[in-house]
Amino acid sequence: MVSFKNRYLVFEVALDPNKDVATDDPIIITQYNVSKAIKDSILLNFGECGFASSLGSFQVRYVNPITKLCIIRASREDYQNVWAAITMVRSISNCPVVFNLLDLTGNSRACKNTALRVDELKFEQYKLMVGPNISDGVNLQMHNCLEKIRTLDN
Repeated sequence: MVSFKNRYLVFEVALDPNKDVATDDPIIITQYNVSKAIKDSILLNFGECGFASSLGSFQVRYVNPITKLCIIRASREDYQNVWAAITMVRSISNCPVVFNLLDLTGNSRACKNTALRVDELKFEQYKLMVGPNISDGVNLQMHNCLEKIRTLDN
């Protein structure tokens, strides 16, 4: 039996700092939005052949809408094309974004550890920024996101 060799990329999605969150529509980062933006970028920059070859094991495994952290899986042969396409993504749902690579690993366990550490730190920063006004819904959503990372499997 042959096992597929994958690479896991942990990215932070930085939204446009000039966007007025109070007056503009909120941007919700979802697995679908991120996946569509990356696939469109792969198709645009590498053509149909590059698109087809990278779709074999490409998957957006996890997206946290609060901390804007995402985990992407790609095959070992095509992860560089996926990474290059991700750096060329400039907008998601007509909102300018920039992807920042936090970690590149060869197994899901190391990826989970990095994502948990970063998510916990970013959520602490979010709680300090919001102050005592943080709602129970946000706390519950963040707890659910952390549990989802812990249960990620191959």
